[in-house]
Amino acid sequence: MPHHVDYFFSTLSPYVYLAGTRLEQIAARHGATITYKPLDIIGLFPRTGGVAPAERHPARMQYRAQELMRQSKKLGLAFNLKPAHWPTNPAPSSYAIIAAQAAGGGDMGALIHGITRAVWAEDRDIAEDTVLRACLEAAGFDPALTDSGLLAGAEAYAANLEEAAARGVFGSPFYITGEDQRFWGQDRLDDLEATLAGDL
Repeated sequence: MPHHVDYFFSTLSPYVYLAGTRLEQIAARHGATITYKPLDIIGLFPRTGGVAPAERHPARMQYRAQELMRQSKKLGLAFNLKPAHWPTNPAPSSYAIIAAQAAGGGDMGALIHGITRAVWAEDRDIAEDTVLRACLEAAGFDPALTDSGLLAGAEAYAANLEEAAARGVFGSPFYITGEDQRFWGQDRLDDLEATLAGDL
């Protein structure tokens, strides 16, 4: 039976940026398909016992800062701990991803990495149409997708939040296999791959 992964994530998440395109590489190695499900992480937190970054205890935020810098260095990714446009409105970028997935023809992993890189390494505002058009085009999609499917995007974005809450998702990135094995965080991608390989 072919493998499948449902990928729940926020375009504002630094950990989604740090994940790079490793999920897509893993899926390619194991013949797995991926369904991309961008969601409103700030809407998810209170429903699943989480706390928005702005409301977290200083000790947690200090640890987060250290860990983000360690992980970015380990992965060789440029990283700005205090980006110029964070937080910003994640809805437009999420709608663009939903539209791109429906349209096909491009590289979804590159699109998501490009959008999150724009936030965490390039100080660009992913709520701006020009930024999203550039990210779409760079990943092989029609940049005009930012102008289409807004209603469908909004509906899918809301549905993804409800599905996430119902399926035990509580953070970003979050991966669920077809066998309901759940993995939270870019640092669990090795475990996801081992599970797809039948080793875990």
